[in-house]
Amino acid sequence: MRNISALFSILMPGFGQIYNGQFLKGVIFVGIEHFDNMFGKINKAIQLDFNGFHQQALEVVIYDGMLFYPGFFVYTVWDAWYYAKESANKTSTAIPFIIAGFLGTFGAIFASKLPFPSLTVGMLMIIPMIFGMVIFRKQ
Repeated sequence: MRNISALFSILMPGFGQIYNGQFLKGVIFVGIEHFDNMFGKINKAIQLDFNGFHQQALEVVIYDGMLFYPGFFVYTVWDAWYYAKESANKTSTAIPFIIAGFLGTFGAIFASKLPFPSLTVGMLMIIPMIFGMVIFRKQ
């Protein structure tokens, strides 16, 4: 059940919290996600990048909004995954997610030097989170 909750949050930040029964927190996270996506033009940049217009994607994105997103995204996934199991270890389970947040932010900062910015930054966040979920699955 923990992994399902985390996957819901990967698909849309806040959906994992709603799945866990934390409706108000989930709705707030969905609202923050939509506001940040709209303000930073993140979806437009992703759409352009995935269609091969990498330079235009970098030009359309607003970095003030985009630099907030990786940390927020990773936090919502960790929050959904952590709170899906009672008595989980909060300290050690957060480490891979913190690393994912830093990698995502650094990837966003250096996006202009990456061949596929959206995909690379996404993988920089998702891969450490999945490793963390596998390593700490019993905690």
